[in-house]
Amino acid sequence: MSETETMVESEQVEEISKVEDATEKTEIKAEEKTEIKSQPETKVQDKWGIAHIYSSYNNTIIHITDLTGGETISISSGGQHVNADRYESSPFAAMKAANVVVEGAKTKGFTGLHIRVRAVGGVGSRVPGPGAQAAIRALARGGFRIGKIDDVTPIPHDTTRKKGGKRGRRV
Repeated sequence: MSETETMVESEQVEEISKVEDATEKTEIKAEEKTEIKSQPETKVQDKWGIAHIYSSYNNTIIHITDLTGGETISISSGGQHVNADRYESSPFAAMKAANVVVEGAKTKGFTGLHIRVRAVGGVGSRVPGPGAQAAIRALARGGFRIGKIDDVTPIPHDTTRKKGGKRGRRV
């Protein structure tokens, strides 16, 4: 080989090594950029609300509000989803109402719920109706994180008089 040919080959080898170094540097920079972008996205803020479940032997009402309780996010009742009065308080109706409320709250970005279960209370029943447990299960299955579950049934310290008069209900 002549000297010119060896010089041309050495120049080509140098150019190839420069190009390889440049591509390695751009790949490293690209990797650094992707790593930097992935770190801030890990901060996901949970948005919490309160699910008020009123369950009597006649109906089940599910009402989701923000944490202050002042703004309604979604509301539904068992009577809206069945066509007979006797089914309003059923677990099936409560589950259907909870599924509607879940969809409404999901679209507004809520990820977690605190649950407040209420029965009639006062001179009425202090035990929640049959739809309360089904509603809680439907909310949990809807993908929400469940925080506290409280019973907020109003229980009087010294009760008012029950209806029916002095001699009670006569049948």
